[in-house]
Amino acid sequence: MTATATLSRKYQISIPKAVREEQHWEAGQEFVFIPKGKGVLVMPVPELDQLAGIAKGACTDDYRDRKNRY
Repeated sequence: MTATATLSRKYQISIPKAVREEQHWEAGQEFVFIPKGKGVLVMPVPELDQLAGIAKGACTDDYRDRKNRY
């Protein structure tokens, strides 16, 4: 899918409806902008409950907590 948008005089961009629907983005949702070369990656900021279990199965060998940093 290719969609385009124009930057307004107020430096705003409307996200095309087809993109919003495909990504399930909603009004009021928070996004992060990550610079990538001459472009930018736009990603929604996840809700706290969406992060539950994200590190499941991660290797905890050599884990350091705040108490043993120095």
